[in-house]
Amino acid sequence: MKLLHLDSSILGQGSVSRELSAEVVATFLARQPKFAVTRLDLAVTPIGHLTAAHLAAAQGAPVDETLKSDVAAGQAALDEFLAADIVVIGAPMYNLGIPSQLKAWIDRISVAGKTFRYGEHGPVGLCGGKKLVIASSRGGVYSQGSPAASYDHQETYLKAAFGFLGITDISFIRAEGVAMGGPEARDGVIESAKKEFAALAA
Repeated sequence: MKLLHLDSSILGQGSVSRELSAEVVATFLARQPKFAVTRLDLAVTPIGHLTAAHLAAAQGAPVDETLKSDVAAGQAALDEFLAADIVVIGAPMYNLGIPSQLKAWIDRISVAGKTFRYGEHGPVGLCGGKKLVIASSRGGVYSQGSPAASYDHQETYLKAAFGFLGITDISFIRAEGVAMGGPEARDGVIESAKKEFAALAA
């Protein structure tokens, strides 16, 4: 079994989503120590945003020397994603959406013929069978039923993007409102999210 652990927060040790994603991975490893874990930190080692040159290279065009390492990084990211049985993503909300580093990664793994294809009746995801856990953090409250729910372009996008690739087993571990109180309120929200996953994992 292979597990891909990916973080996208730029906040390092102060990141809530990183703390939650680490908790999720630790829980999986406690249950199955033989998991082979691949770690990808998009804040430390970002993958370049998709360009016309990347698309041309994918279609067999000569690759410019300056782009070779990034094309190789994108291919490695795709291979790691395809090989994973479980994918754990630390995904904070930035300006109502996801970090641009995470969007770049999603663009590089969303490859026709590899992770999806177009069939007679439209797109068909090719990544069914994977389990996806998203450790979500938000400064405000945007969950369903809240006054700001319509502003959620983070979790709604992630569910749609990975659903497009055929993944239906998607769990969100959410800590929201982390910026709406003092340190005690923040810690309480984080602990609540951890307990939510512990109950889900049980």
